[in-house]
Amino acid sequence: MWKNPCEFQPERLRTSPRGVDVRGQQFEYVPFSSGRRSCPGITAGLQMMCLTLARLLQGFNLLTQRNEQMDMSEGLGLTLPKATPLEVILTPRLPYHDLISNLSKLYGI
Repeated sequence: MWKNPCEFQPERLRTSPRGVDVRGQQFEYVPFSSGRRSCPGITAGLQMMCLTLARLLQGFNLLTQRNEQMDMSEGLGLTLPKATPLEVILTPRLPYHDLISNLSKLYGI
């Protein structure tokens, strides 16, 4: 379909049709299959992914080790993984997370 499919080229996305939905009603991209054979859990999966990320960002401060710059270079693969894994330190931001942290220390969970 593309030359060098493992290489990220943002101009591909700028020229492709707008409004392509991953829920399977358009056939340009078929990430979860399409039509009658589409994934029944895609809506729940997308909502859970957004909710999990929102809770993570709401409840924790994310810091890199030694306040170094993040390496944003891309690795090879279908989903364009990072070449160097992102390692962050999570520190609780909300009292609820402090409570969970203290309970886990107290009970050794």
